Amino acid sequence: MRRSVGGRRPLGHGRSLGTIAAALLLTVMLPALSAAGLSVSDQTGRTLTLPAPPRRIVSLVPSVTEILFAIGAQDVLVGVTDFCDYPPEARKKPSVGGMVAPSLETIVALKPDLVVATSAGNGEAVLTQLDRLRIAVYAVNPTHLNDVFDLIARLGALTGRETEATRLSTGLSVRVTAVAKRVAALPRPRVLYVLWPDPLIVPARGALVSELLVLAGAASVTAEGGDGYPRYSLEAAVVGSPEVIILASHGHGQGPMAREKWERFSALPAVASGRIYSVSGDLLHRYGPRVVDGLEQLARLIHPVGP
Repeated sequence: MRRSVGGRRPLGHGRSLGTIAAALLLTVMLPALSAAGLSVSDQTGRTLTLPAPPRRIVSLVPSVTEILFAIGAQDVLVGVTDFCDYPPEARKKPSVGGMVAPSLETIVALKPDLVVATSAGNGEAVLTQLDRLRIAVYAVNPTHLNDVFDLIARLGALTGRETEATRLSTGLSVRVTAVAKRVAALPRPRVLYVLWPDPLIVPARGALVSELLVLAGAASVTAEGGDGYPRYSLEAAVVGSPEVIILASHGHGQGPMAREKWERFSALPAVASGRIYSVSGDLLHRYGPRVVDGLEQLARLIHPVGP
């Protein structure tokens, strides 16, 4: 009989933390690998069969790289992308290049048992080419906070680090609950979150950042402005009359550049009160353990004084 790892569906949006813990426990209780091989269902629902648990993994996803380090499975990580920059030790791993067009020659030379990729960030052509090269690809497709916990559990099961994965998720869950409790009875200020300044890109329906803003006690002025991370008009953002403006920083200069743009609108409540803040996009846009750091930072900025 084949072992099934991660065969459940990704946890639905809004599920309780108790449900997450139960799902993690089920992962730990999976039966042992048999001679028939390892049957693995990835986050997209696709099933692939491996001859044995992977011992050489190439990660094309920065959040996956972070999780593998966080659960102590970095020894199986033999290759990463140029964007896998956290923790700092990840930079010491061999690089296969960028996410959209990594070097297939380098990947082949690393002789991976498994390549972890994402349908959202890696080029479809790359995934097709890897399949033609008969390199097993495990696809991840997180869209919500609960999917982060699901991904941690799956990677823990794949690498034999179930206990460490459960410990990590439990700690993160406790912190998420603490944030939700702290802001539960507080007023929800109108918040404008700027993912990118020009063109203006914001979080809307179904976006992870929109979910984090709600958990942090905010009323996002762009929550109903489309799906995912759409382009948004400056006029609509101003009409939303945000009381807090949060600017995502992406490397050199993006935060300060966006701040000058918004300070021109002196009549906006956020500008008049000096409540324009900058946060690291690496914390809030990656589906890894640090997303909870980002949530806590959002809550402190939105509700600097509270119980």
